[in-house]
Amino acid sequence: MQQQYYRLLYNTIIHSSSRDSEKKHQRANGSLIIPDKDMEPTTDYNYSAYYDGIEGLDTSEGQPCNNANVKEFGRVFLPTLYSLVFIVGFIGNGLVVYVLVKCRRTRSMTDLCLLNLALSDLFFVISLPFWSHYATAAEWLLGDFMCRLVTGLYMLGFYGSIFFMMILTVDRYVVIVHAHKMARLRSVRLGVTLSLFMWALSLCASLPTIIFTKVNNESGLTTCKPEYPEGSMWRQVSYLEMNVLGLLLPLSVMVICYSRIVPMLVNIKTTKKHKAIKLIIIIVVVFFCFWTPYNVVIVLRYLEAQSYFGDCITHKNIDLAMQWTEVIAFTHCCLNPIIYAFVGQKFTSLVLKLLRKWMPFCFARPNVSELPEQKSSVYSRSSEITSTRLL
Repeated sequence: MQQQYYRLLYNTIIHSSSRDSEKKHQRANGSLIIPDKDMEPTTDYNYSAYYDGIEGLDTSEGQPCNNANVKEFGRVFLPTLYSLVFIVGFIGNGLVVYVLVKCRRTRSMTDLCLLNLALSDLFFVISLPFWSHYATAAEWLLGDFMCRLVTGLYMLGFYGSIFFMMILTVDRYVVIVHAHKMARLRSVRLGVTLSLFMWALSLCASLPTIIFTKVNNESGLTTCKPEYPEGSMWRQVSYLEMNVLGLLLPLSVMVICYSRIVPMLVNIKTTKKHKAIKLIIIIVVVFFCFWTPYNVVIVLRYLEAQSYFGDCITHKNIDLAMQWTEVIAFTHCCLNPIIYAFVGQKFTSLVLKLLRKWMPFCFARPNVSELPEQKSSVYSRSSEITSTRLL
């Protein structure tokens, strides 16, 4: 027993000193600390491009941070919730795409924005089953091509959803605040051009992560995550890009545009203005509440990577917070069809008509007749400045 104790003490001292010398060498080269191969990583999987590369964080005493409880929690918790988000998001956004493509005789700029928003969310949720499998298996088993493809769908859907939400916000601002001046400019051709530009912008924002993402072997497990060059600024750029394009920019656009829309609605004599104002508040509050916690944790992860704090308890708390806030943020793609499409009466009536056709035993016919289809495929045309323009 005593010999085993001294052997364990000797191995600990040797292992700690070798790791300390390696960290000093890495700091001298100006690179981030990367754990050695024989250390157990704190996370066996990675869904986001913005919090990798700091697994196996050491405490100030030189001992690896044991994150087994957080890992086990993630293996059970994340696949289940990712599957729920996938099912709800796929059905909701799939209905939006089907209605706008198959059931509309006319098109408008708003319809195109709604269509592209739903497509972005579909790209995003399609990647979730692969990340769910990644979490369950504790390693990536689908090869390098699928690693890059799934990451590309994930990033393209993420930025596309954010950008098209901003376009819808600006479109509402133009319709209500500058209705007469800009009515002629809101053509389908402009909508197509703007949509192509937004997709190109989303691709450009996603390219760095797609390029640097690759399959790697760490501690005998295959991982799929970005591997940034040592000494480069790409990791810092990815953190900044995520927070600016993913939260600060869209939230600023919403606050600026809706702060101009609300006073216009207050002065309009319509019974639906209160409903429209409530919808505006819901849109801004939901976006803020669902995405802000996730971005705050990303900032904390960045500070941790820069060694502003590195104790084991903080590391575990950030890992756990990342799992919770990530799922909360991803759930927003399930709410987009409800917030931006299903609140419209014409759109809702079409969806109900489809559901009664596909599942007649589940959806009974209403007692009142369906509202007639009007020129706009989603919104009421009774007035250019009405609350239904926000639905």
